[in-house]
Amino acid sequence: MRSRSNSGVKLDNYARVVQQTILQHQNPVTGLLPASIDHPDAWVRDNVYSIVSVWALSLAYRKNADRDEDKAKAYELEQSVVKLMRGVLQCIMRQLDKVEKFKYSRSTKDSLHAKYNTRTCATVVGDDQWGHLQVDATSLFLLFLAQMTASGLHIIYTQDEVDVVQNLMFYIEAAYKVADYGMWERGDKTNQGITELNASSIGTAKAALEALDELNLFGAKGGPGSVVHALADDIQHCQSILTSMLPRASISKEVDAGVLAILTYPAFAVEDMSIVNMTKEEIISKLQGRYGCCRFLRDGHKTPREDANRLYYESAELKLFENIECEWPLFWTYLILDGIFSNSHEQVQEYQEALEGILIKQKDGIKLLPELYSVPPDKVDEEYENPHSVERIPMGKCPLKWGQSLYILGKLLAEGFLAPGEIDPLNRRFSTIPKPDVVVQVSILAETEEIKELLMKNGINVETVADIHPIHVQPSRVLSHIYARLGRNPRLGLTGRPYRRIGVLGTSKFYIIRNTIFAFTPQFIDHKQFYLALDNKMIVEMLRNEIAYLSSRWRITGRPTVTFPISQTMLTEDRTDLDPAVLATLKKLQDGYYGGARTQTGKLSEFLTTSCCAHLSFLDGKAPGGMVRHGGHCDDDDDDDDDDDSDGYVHELRCDDEADDLAQYLDHLLAHSAPKKSKRSAGGLGRFKAVATKTKEMVSLMSKAQDLNIHNVNMYLPSKLFRSSQPSLNLNLTDPSAPQETQGSEVSISVESGIPRDESGAVDYIALVQLLKDTTNLQDQADILYILFKDKGMEWDTQLQGKGSTVRSLLSELYEKAGDLKHWGLIRMISGMLKKKVEELDSACSDLLAHQKHLTVGLPPEPREKTITAPIPPDQLAALIDEASDNNVSVAILTQEIMVYLAMSIRTQPSLFSEMFRLRIGLIIQVMATELAQSLNCSGEEATESLTSLSPFELKNLLHHILSGREFGVQRSVREVDAGVSPAISIHHLGNAGATKSERAGISKLKSDMKMLDQPMTPTEKGAGAQSLDVEKIESGRYRLPSVESLDISDSLPASKDARHGQWLRRRRLDGALNRVPVGFYQKVWKILQKCHGLSIEGFVLPSSTTREMTPGEIKFSVHVETVLNRVPQPEYRQLLVEAILVLTMLADVDIPSIGSIVHVEKIVHQANDMFYKDQKDLGAEDHILEKDPSTGVCRLLYDSAPSGRFGSMTYLTKAVAVYVQDFMPSGACAVQ
Repeated sequence: MRSRSNSGVKLDNYARVVQQTILQHQNPVTGLLPASIDHPDAWVRDNVYSIVSVWALSLAYRKNADRDEDKAKAYELEQSVVKLMRGVLQCIMRQLDKVEKFKYSRSTKDSLHAKYNTRTCATVVGDDQWGHLQVDATSLFLLFLAQMTASGLHIIYTQDEVDVVQNLMFYIEAAYKVADYGMWERGDKTNQGITELNASSIGTAKAALEALDELNLFGAKGGPGSVVHALADDIQHCQSILTSMLPRASISKEVDAGVLAILTYPAFAVEDMSIVNMTKEEIISKLQGRYGCCRFLRDGHKTPREDANRLYYESAELKLFENIECEWPLFWTYLILDGIFSNSHEQVQEYQEALEGILIKQKDGIKLLPELYSVPPDKVDEEYENPHSVERIPMGKCPLKWGQSLYILGKLLAEGFLAPGEIDPLNRRFSTIPKPDVVVQVSILAETEEIKELLMKNGINVETVADIHPIHVQPSRVLSHIYARLGRNPRLGLTGRPYRRIGVLGTSKFYIIRNTIFAFTPQFIDHKQFYLALDNKMIVEMLRNEIAYLSSRWRITGRPTVTFPISQTMLTEDRTDLDPAVLATLKKLQDGYYGGARTQTGKLSEFLTTSCCAHLSFLDGKAPGGMVRHGGHCDDDDDDDDDDDSDGYVHELRCDDEADDLAQYLDHLLAHSAPKKSKRSAGGLGRFKAVATKTKEMVSLMSKAQDLNIHNVNMYLPSKLFRSSQPSLNLNLTDPSAPQETQGSEVSISVESGIPRDESGAVDYIALVQLLKDTTNLQDQADILYILFKDKGMEWDTQLQGKGSTVRSLLSELYEKAGDLKHWGLIRMISGMLKKKVEELDSACSDLLAHQKHLTVGLPPEPREKTITAPIPPDQLAALIDEASDNNVSVAILTQEIMVYLAMSIRTQPSLFSEMFRLRIGLIIQVMATELAQSLNCSGEEATESLTSLSPFELKNLLHHILSGREFGVQRSVREVDAGVSPAISIHHLGNAGATKSERAGISKLKSDMKMLDQPMTPTEKGAGAQSLDVEKIESGRYRLPSVESLDISDSLPASKDARHGQWLRRRRLDGALNRVPVGFYQKVWKILQKCHGLSIEGFVLPSSTTREMTPGEIKFSVHVETVLNRVPQPEYRQLLVEAILVLTMLADVDIPSIGSIVHVEKIVHQANDMFYKDQKDLGAEDHILEKDPSTGVCRLLYDSAPSGRFGSMTYLTKAVAVYVQDFMPSGACAVQ
């Protein structure tokens, strides 16, 4: 008999440790592990971590097998792992109704449970009796399921179980916007059951989705049906939110040692090495002690000062736990693993030695890792005064199986029994390695032959949609519908993935579906519902954004391919050439560099070999058979250009087939896309039958397309059967080529006659409808329809063209015409009346919230200004915006638009939003209007009109300039302006010339030197003004068109030749509206609160007790301070208060114990204002220069003073602070002059 090798003996010793500490507790029936003798339930997270050491040991035995017994031992250990993982799967499968509900509700009531009965897999407590929603626990199970499957274990047995895993991926895919209870099961650290976004949950979910994507759950023996799919866009959302959060762990925890699990083994979720190192340093510097690391600052768990009789803490009680938090040796096991994976032998040695010193040795030589070390009750004060000085005692579970398991894993790796790649077969550990540059492939498609020829003229060679057969191009909506079928299992009551939009990462792959190659157009091309897509500059801007996003976020093998169709709407108005913005973009794309990304243009077929291609096999064989392939039905003249929407009578010809809409749509599509064949001439009856059959089939296909809510159907279908969607309602329209004079004279009649009345003096609606029929001016038609909409409602039949001409249908037609003329003011107004919603409004809102930004809509103060702190359904969101806008349709629609632009910006440039925790959209709109009023030197109402008349691209550009803090100028464009369209405005960068030094006060501010071209009004503009039906004069405001007059734009700046006049006022106004504060401001406020009883701001007190609950780096504290500051409605006054607090915070570093009870910040500002006023008066300033703001009593000149200098605001605020606190200063302190 062979003797055991040294390694074999060591492995046997580890097997003994694993058996005694872990496996002997495994339930023989369910395979689950109880937490301890006192806690007999099985926690999902603890179970998965505990079994990792058993899995690692089985791999070590298989690798180092001396004899057959070792192979048998390896198999036995593997089966213990499979038993436990399947036990957890059984627990989950008993709660599939919750998985199904949670995909839609994301409610804590519908979440999977965190712990189960070890003997029966049943639940042990009610839904609301525990913090069950822990996305990281479910994700950890899925992550190890993937890793173990990749290592060769067979855990999933049936197709039903594959569907369960797929649905669990849908359960965790929105982790980036799901507030949960986190790794410590408590949520907010006050332990009051408040959920919050947790970095550890988001990171583990991201890792699980990446690990499972395209993995075959049956291993090497599986076919395409057992492959599961994750969506790249969800993974990237998790990545970007994670990057924006770290090193903070959540809203209430500025640092948490649990984040180590996503920085290193097992998740490796963070790709930026600098963020990994920064977060590790934060954890080690703030949480590490002599016995391990605290979980987070002010963690009261098992400390002597914790009241064991209640679960929750009082807010002010948290300060009691400072410096005496329990230390957990568990975290050193993560740091040992981190050292092994990063090849840092010193780190491994340092933490192994430290850990060996605190393990508890049993009589049989086995070392146990205790749960935590606590301060003895009699040494609490001593430890509080001198942290890390007293000897602590072990408490809690011994061993903590989770920690014991990771300790054994670390030993196996450190001693060379396993290589890192063996317990990480999916190579998660390489996530921080820099990726090569991405080249974005762009394939330009022409909708029709005519567009193809136009492009050829401009030297751009493209294919039409018809040329690319056998590749099919479909809108991204179809891909959303396809993914909605993924994981569908009626037997288990699982409906598959909720229908959600697919982002650009998803649409930039090729897909093989039913053995056919599909490409999908990006989601922004689908915007048929909303007017953003009417602006070609906006379409081009979105394309630039998406290409930049792809180049920075693409992580998949193969290059991304963007399919960009050129449709009729991208031509000039006379249809003779391409829109200049689109043409310029296509030329830039061909140059190979666009929007900061490397690009390559070409045909779709050329990109097949270099692109990423996904095989979606779950639709194979699910077709409702019996489709006959018709080869010869495509007539040559079918591909005429026609971009009408087929919304008309298709619905009446609906095929009432009970089979799956999508399967039928794909069947129809594949049946009709066969190449054209030559056909014999048939007899008259034969031809008629062929046409009738074809018509019926195309109607059926159109009907399916409408069921799937696909717009621009004609662009994607092989036939242009329907020439026109519905009879026009024939509102009169001015012919752009007609002379202006005649139009003016016609309309002047309507202006003089006013709103028609009957004998009793009431509005004569019949005559009004006649007036609507006669007038040719768009603005007049909108005015009249607005009156009818307000008085008669949307569904009132005007009888304009016989029956069916409702106000709604007329408004829809006017919307189309305004869209053709690009009359943005009208488009926005009619959109508001028709209650149109931006399609991704709710996802824009969720994106902003997920980046830890609260939103407010409406103008301050509360209750008109509504705050949004959690995602809400789209209908409720739209209703809330309407309510906050005082039912002013233009403000409501602008609010939606700006929310979408903010989400676009935060996705591509999150750095613009640093130190802003609440985005106040109402104030942002107000500031935009103010900027226009001042730069164009016009009244508030004109500026408001200019704002609503900006094209979407110009509006986004203005918002971006305001956010970015760069110099910019606004001026009227000099180009000719069409009748009825407001003058265009151009926004441009300014160079450094003439710029004052903007960093003088040490506060990063926005400087805007506005320029204006003195330009006489063109005759066209005069005509447009004269034509408008002046409803306001005719009837005192009752039918006043909705404008943004409520914006309260103060004309506070007299015109001045000095370009710098008003500069600091505007800068303060912008910073105040954006809640922008200096870096580190909130931490300084925390310090000053330690030295007084509170800060009073306009009657609202920020008490010092907040520092007893919250730590300086918490987002929760920053939001709290911001909320108090936001009670001040005027943004410029708010900013002066911020400056005053900044001066006060300098006292925090002075060695004085207190600066009084409650400090009234507004008194300091008013004292500074009085000093400033007196000095200016003494110097002979005239009264009109020293005019005071009536709402605050502050000199407008002080608002407009630079912070530094002899008459600077900071100079006066410093004097005022010195006077205010002089009683508390130490004697002998020098006077402030």
